[in-house]
Amino acid sequence: MVKVKICGLRRPEDIEAANAAKPDYVGFIFVPATKRYVKPDLAASFRRDLAADIQTVGVFVNAPIEEIVAICQVGTIDLVQLHGEEDQAYIAHLKGQVDQDIIKSVAVGDELVVGPNQADYLLFDSLSPSRGGSGKVFDWQIVSSYQEKPFFLAGGLGVENIEEALKVVRPYAVDASSSLETDGVKDPVKMQEFVAKIREVTHD
Repeated sequence: MVKVKICGLRRPEDIEAANAAKPDYVGFIFVPATKRYVKPDLAASFRRDLAADIQTVGVFVNAPIEEIVAICQVGTIDLVQLHGEEDQAYIAHLKGQVDQDIIKSVAVGDELVVGPNQADYLLFDSLSPSRGGSGKVFDWQIVSSYQEKPFFLAGGLGVENIEEALKVVRPYAVDASSSLETDGVKDPVKMQEFVAKIREVTHD
């Protein structure tokens, strides 16, 4: 079954909605310049209120490694997502300091360019100046034959197109954020519908 990640939770109400929708993962954005930023101490509080069977992902962009290590060490996040220009030396250094698995984002334009990568998972997202959460869809055929590592599929996924996407590509997990919002905040109904739709079409 394809797993589900809902990214960009930043309010207590979002945690309640996640507990009801039951995705496999939720994402906290630790990038201060973004609208979905959440402070580490608030994320730690959210983690305590989150259902134990939902894993947490911390999203970072070109962050100092010691900043990531500090958040990992207090148990706030179960996985690290790198969404910037972090190179293989950076990933190797980070893997030597944390036990958490690492997800490395790859922006997909007209073609897929993936070299050797030390991350545990990749995340394929639309090429966008906003580095994710853009709501833009890319051509799923570009990644349909990729098999080297388990990957998350992101980029404009919502209840209206997820079934079509999963006919083209079979990722390890799917990741959504902006499509599950109404007026800039997470919508509990959209969250539940998204998770339910994926469970329905990937029940095998």
